[in-house]
Amino acid sequence: MDDRALHEGIEKLRAETGASVIGVHVFDYETERTFSHHGDRWFHAASTMKVAVLLALFHAANTGRVRLEDRLHVRNRFRSIVDRSIFRVQRDRDADAAVHRRVGRSMKLIELAEPMITRSSNLATNLLLEFLTPDIIQSTLTAGAVEGVRVMRGVEDSVAFDRGMNNTVTASGLVSLFRLLREDRLFSEPERRQLLDILFAQEFNSMLPALLPNSARVAHKTGEISTCTHDAGFVLLPGRRPYAVAILTEHPPGLDDTQKLVAKVSRLVYEFITA
Repeated sequence: MDDRALHEGIEKLRAETGASVIGVHVFDYETERTFSHHGDRWFHAASTMKVAVLLALFHAANTGRVRLEDRLHVRNRFRSIVDRSIFRVQRDRDADAAVHRRVGRSMKLIELAEPMITRSSNLATNLLLEFLTPDIIQSTLTAGAVEGVRVMRGVEDSVAFDRGMNNTVTASGLVSLFRLLREDRLFSEPERRQLLDILFAQEFNSMLPALLPNSARVAHKTGEISTCTHDAGFVLLPGRRPYAVAILTEHPPGLDDTQKLVAKVSRLVYEFITA
């Protein structure tokens, strides 16, 4: 499959499913090929921004600002970036309940980081984001020369959402973010290995990995809201170097099978990479 065929395949899937737009960016370490389909188009980040929080935490530990074993008080009370009004993470809307059960106690930073990624804990995300601050997260992205990822607020800050103040990403930005886990720019090899192990432990696997061979290992992070369905990460195949891929979709609320759409695009990318 060549570039043109992949572009056409993505657009055919978009039209068949009723999605508004699909953004795809790929970098293959085996061939150094790059592919981009609306790769610089901005999307609501949904939970993909949690990877930026994870990397900022490890960078803060790497530079001596914090230790991953430091403890943080667990509470469910946050302030909007718009007017400082109080909001909370709804437990029944959070994919992870374990952190909610620890409210009133403390947890290690690494104990918050892991469920933030593996079970997409919104409460853990907000605790770490508030602890680190969006400015520190953005400075980490700048230090890693990552463009196309903007983190400005916590999850479920509805006042900010209503004002259009959202965390946003591009497919090319997410690929650049994941490339920090392969390249010797911000993190040592042991740190990169630890970060990848967290991402390999992702429990939601109905998108990027779903239609790939069983031999594929995928370190990734999903993200979903009513109008967006995303997945991004590394795909490791036997006998070759990995490829980084981000697949972002925007669609009408209530559209069926959006996860299957991402899985089908992932399969097209795999066929493109291995052709």
